[in-house]
Amino acid sequence: MARWVLAGVALAFAAPALAQDAPADPPQRVRNATVYGDEACPKPSSDDEIVVCARLGENERYRIPKRFRNPPDKSSAGASWAMRADSAMEEARIGRPNSCSVVGTGGQTGCTQAMLRQWFAWRRDQQAQERAIP
Repeated sequence: MARWVLAGVALAFAAPALAQDAPADPPQRVRNATVYGDEACPKPSSDDEIVVCARLGENERYRIPKRFRNPPDKSSAGASWAMRADSAMEEARIGRPNSCSVVGTGGQTGCTQAMLRQWFAWRRDQQAQERAIP
C-alpha cells in the first residue's frame, strides 16, 4: 500500500514535467555579419535564422585585414622562388661533383668554385657597405 502511495506522489510531481512541450528545433541558418561604427545589425530574413553581429570601429572599415597587415617574414615561406631554389640547390650540392666535399666521388673538384662564390659574396657585402657610408 505504501508503495502505491509513493508512486502516486512521485507521479503527481512528475506530471508537470511530462506535460511540457518538446523543445523547439534549432535554427536552420546562422548568419555572421560584421558591422562598423553605429550601423544596425541586419535583421533575420525568417524565423529559422539567427544573425550574429561583430561590431568593429569605424576606423576599421577600409583597412587591410589583420592577418595581411604585417609584412612576410624572411623565412623560406616569405622568400622569392629564386632564393628558395638557390638554397635547395646549395643543400643538394653536397656529395655531387663540383661540391668541394669529402663525400661522394668528384667532390673535391668544386673547391675553387666554392672559394670564388664565397669571395664574390664577400665583395658584394663590402661594396654595399662602402655605398652605405657617405
